[in-house]
Amino acid sequence: MSRFTELTDRTGTRSVKWDMAASLFQSESILPMWVADMDFKAPESVIDALTERAAHGIFGYTMTDKLIEGYISEWLRKRHSWSINEEWLTYSPGVIPSLHMMVQALTEKDDHILIQTPVYPPFYSVIKQHDRNIIENPLMLKGERYEIDFEDFENKIVKNNVKAFILCNPHNPVGRVWDKSELEEMAQICLKHDVLIFSDEIHADLTFSEYQHIPIASLSKEINHQTVTCMSPTKSFNLAGLQVSYLITADEGKRKSLKDMFNSQGMFMINTMGITALEAAYQQGEEWLDGLLATVENHRDYVIDRFQNETDLVDIIKPEGTYLLWMDCRKMGLDQSELKKFMQSNAKVGLNDGVSFGEAGKGFMRMNIACPKATLEEGVDRIIHALQQYKG
Repeated sequence: MSRFTELTDRTGTRSVKWDMAASLFQSESILPMWVADMDFKAPESVIDALTERAAHGIFGYTMTDKLIEGYISEWLRKRHSWSINEEWLTYSPGVIPSLHMMVQALTEKDDHILIQTPVYPPFYSVIKQHDRNIIENPLMLKGERYEIDFEDFENKIVKNNVKAFILCNPHNPVGRVWDKSELEEMAQICLKHDVLIFSDEIHADLTFSEYQHIPIASLSKEINHQTVTCMSPTKSFNLAGLQVSYLITADEGKRKSLKDMFNSQGMFMINTMGITALEAAYQQGEEWLDGLLATVENHRDYVIDRFQNETDLVDIIKPEGTYLLWMDCRKMGLDQSELKKFMQSNAKVGLNDGVSFGEAGKGFMRMNIACPKATLEEGVDRIIHALQQYKG
């Protein structure tokens, strides 16, 4: 589809991905393939809705209503087979602000919170910044796929009296879409030891054709009441700058605590344009999203094939969801600073540093493949050429 092949110049738009790249990677010739937003225009229905709303010309205080609740609940039913009660919804400008609120509202100072590493960097900060303690349950790379060490998961919970577990599903950066048996085992351990589940499911819609995203809270009524789920249309439809997301909390007491915490921080209203975009995306964006998924799946397979056929120094962990590739560069024999320098100076491609996802990310880099094929080919060409020169 032309909508996913069109090259759009994002420089000069105050784009974090593009306009910060030269200073961040210390080169004007860097190709940015790092931060998790896409180089695709949003669906036409979203652009049209935003244009119409902008033309109105008045941008006063904006509310959410039953219509918005209905669009969200219908989206979850259609895309994820999850029927929610609309009163479970709480709105937020983003998943990270939501995690901050959850940690503050539902845990106490010095509590222990478990994460599965390597993992999205803000998971560390939302724990440390509120004087809670990080407990790591490292994921195990078995062959070409990451798995959960369930024995370690439960042992860490018991040993450290863990109060909450931040789940990432689909997982960023390793790309796993946790299956039903894995979700059930984690949930049952959490129920057994009364551990709250904070589930970041912002990539829920970005699951490839062989896999199915299952919201962990949908597994049972008991698990639902132990869980707070964070979702958003922003990753799915490339709307991150519009700052709109929502929490799903079945337990009335937890929901009240969260709403009180949001209100105490003055976070009780959503961006006008964010609400407009959410409504248009969930009403009319399915065809665009299906086209996106087909495009990114094709990109995933293209990159894996190129690396398998043209170099033996870097292995791509095949993702089951997201538009992010986790690159195993350990065969290069470089320390992390050398690896970063190689990608910046030799390949001239801007990637996310694996260690930013924790010590378990040593020897890895993360690549964003949600870009037109021409950009992707250029990035892969640069990296493989640099690897071939390095080996030579």
